[in-house]
Amino acid sequence: MSRILAVDYGDMRTGLAVSDPLGLLASAAGVVTGADPAQVADRVVAEAVQRGAAVILLGLPKNMNNTLGPRAEKTLAFAELLRARFDGEVVLRDERNTTVSATRMLNETDTRGKKRKAVIDALSAAVLLQDYLDSLR
Repeated sequence: MSRILAVDYGDMRTGLAVSDPLGLLASAAGVVTGADPAQVADRVVAEAVQRGAAVILLGLPKNMNNTLGPRAEKTLAFAELLRARFDGEVVLRDERNTTVSATRMLNETDTRGKKRKAVIDALSAAVLLQDYLDSLR
């Protein structure tokens, strides 16, 4: 199995996570900063290529009632930017509760302040990716 790059797309920070080559474990892989969706898409695709990812997994932020709100619409537009730039597959996956899970993990490790902001997006991407990898088994 080739690697998967997970993306937690945000307005200013976009979290990244990558799978191991066997597709068993997800690891946080940092963040991409920027507000211009096209530039962020370029940087995400560059990360995917550099890490040897065949798939980009993009978290789709659905509302709790399963509808799509403004944030989801921005994410769908971002998915199209990725598809236009990436030779591999772009997969959308419901990301409800990934930030909640990441926040819980950071609370358990007593991570606060600037350090928390720096890791929450990448950790959310890792939670999304691990959930996806587990669903493939």
